[in-house]
Amino acid sequence: MRELITIQAGQAGNQVATASWETILPEHGLTDQGQIKEEATFEHTERLNVFFSEASAKKFVPRTLAVDLEPSTGDAIRSSKLGSLFRPSSFFAGQGGAANNWAKGFYTDGAEILEPIFDALRREAENCDLLQGFQLVHSIGGGTGSGLGCLLLNKIREEYPDRMLATYSVLPSPKVSETVVEPYNAVLSFNQLIDHADMVFTADNEQLYNILHRNFKQENPAYPALNALIARVMSGISTPFRFSGQLNSDLRKLGTNLVPFPRLHFFTTSYAPLVAPGAKAFERSNVADIISELMDSRNQLAAADVRSGKFLTVACYLRGRDLSSREVDEAMSAIQQRNRDFLVEWIPHSSQTALCSVPALDAPVSGTMISNNTCIQDLFRRTHDQFSRMFSRKAFLHPYQNEGMDEMEFTEAEYNLIDLVEEYQQYQDAGIDEDECVGEIAEGDGFAPEETDQSFVTNSEA
Repeated sequence: MRELITIQAGQAGNQVATASWETILPEHGLTDQGQIKEEATFEHTERLNVFFSEASAKKFVPRTLAVDLEPSTGDAIRSSKLGSLFRPSSFFAGQGGAANNWAKGFYTDGAEILEPIFDALRREAENCDLLQGFQLVHSIGGGTGSGLGCLLLNKIREEYPDRMLATYSVLPSPKVSETVVEPYNAVLSFNQLIDHADMVFTADNEQLYNILHRNFKQENPAYPALNALIARVMSGISTPFRFSGQLNSDLRKLGTNLVPFPRLHFFTTSYAPLVAPGAKAFERSNVADIISELMDSRNQLAAADVRSGKFLTVACYLRGRDLSSREVDEAMSAIQQRNRDFLVEWIPHSSQTALCSVPALDAPVSGTMISNNTCIQDLFRRTHDQFSRMFSRKAFLHPYQNEGMDEMEFTEAEYNLIDLVEEYQQYQDAGIDEDECVGEIAEGDGFAPEETDQSFVTNSEA
C-alpha cells in the first residue's frame, strides 16, 4: 500500500476536502462513520489503506488534518454527517482568522499553530508503512488556505524532500470574487507553488460556475455544488491509487510522465460525463465519446481554451466494467491524430492511460483527464493583470506590511509568475527540425501528414 496524507487548509479547502470524502466513502463501501458495509466487496476494500488508517472496532479513519485559523470551520465539520468520521485530534484552529491576508497565514497567526500541526503530521507519517506523499487541498484567494497552506508546503518540502507533494488549488476568478485582495494572495501563493510543489491540480471558480450553469442548468450555483464538482475530479485523479486495475499509477509515476520541466507542473483537469441527472438517459457512454469530451475545453475545470495552447503531456484515467485497453488506446490515438496541431511534436509519446474496473457512482463509464497544457498561462496572465493594476498604485499593501511583509516580496513573486508564463510560451512555440523527425515519421508513429484546420476536433465533430 502506498499511503497518502491529506491536509485540508482554510474554509474552502476543508469544504472541498469534505465533499471529496463524501464521494470516496461509498466508492470503498464505507458508511459515513467509516464502517465497512455488508455489501462491500474485496475490490472496494483492497486498498483502503491508501487514504484511510484502521482504528479499533473495524473503523477506518481518513489520514487527514483539518486546519484553519478560525474555529468555525472545524465546528461545522464536526456537526455534519461526517463529524464522527475524523479523529478529534486531527482538527487544528487558531482564534482570530486570517482576514483574507496571506501574510497572516504565512508569517504571524499561521506560524503560531504550525508546530502542533506538524507534530500530528509526523505521527501520521510514522504510522505509514510506505508513505507515497502528501496532498494539500486549499484555495489560493483567501488568507488561511493560501498563506498557511504555503507555509505547510514549505515545511513539508523541508522535512520530507523525497516524498511527492501535490496540491489541489482553487483559483480565484474576477467573476466569482469575494475579496479585493485575491490577486495579491494568488500571486504570492503561485510564487510558493512554483518552487515547492511537485504537482498542482488547478480548479478555476469561473469555469466551475460555467459548467454548473451550462451542463447542469443551475441558474445560481451554490458552493456545495462547486465543491461536489471538484470532488468528482479528485476522486477520478486518485482512482488508480485507490483501486487495482490495468495500468495502475501513483503520484510519482504521474509526476514522471506529466512534468517535462520542473517548473511546468501546473495541470488542467477535466471530467466526463458532465450532464444533468435528467439528461443521462440521452447520453452515450462509450470510451470514444468519453475521451472526446475529456479533450473538450467545456469539460475542463479551468477557464482556458485548449486551442490557444498545446498539450505537453496527458494522463487519462477511465473507470467502468469490462473496459478494453485496446479500445482506449485506439480512441486516444485517433483523437491525437486528428489534433496533432495541438500536441507538441518534440514529445512523441505524451499520453498515459490507466483503467479501473470499479465504476464511479454517477456513471457506468467515466473518465478523468489531467493535462499539462500551455493554455494554463491564460489563468496566470489573468491573475497577474489584476495584480499589476493594484500593485502599480501600491493599493491595499498596508495590511500585508503591518504583518511584517516587505514590498520586495510582491515584486519577486510577480517576476517569478512572469517567468513562468514566458516559460510556458517558450515551450509552446518550440518546434523540432524536420531532419530530427524524418526518422520517426518514416517508422510510422501515427502522425502521417494530413489536411487539418486549426480548430480542435472532438469525436462528435469529426
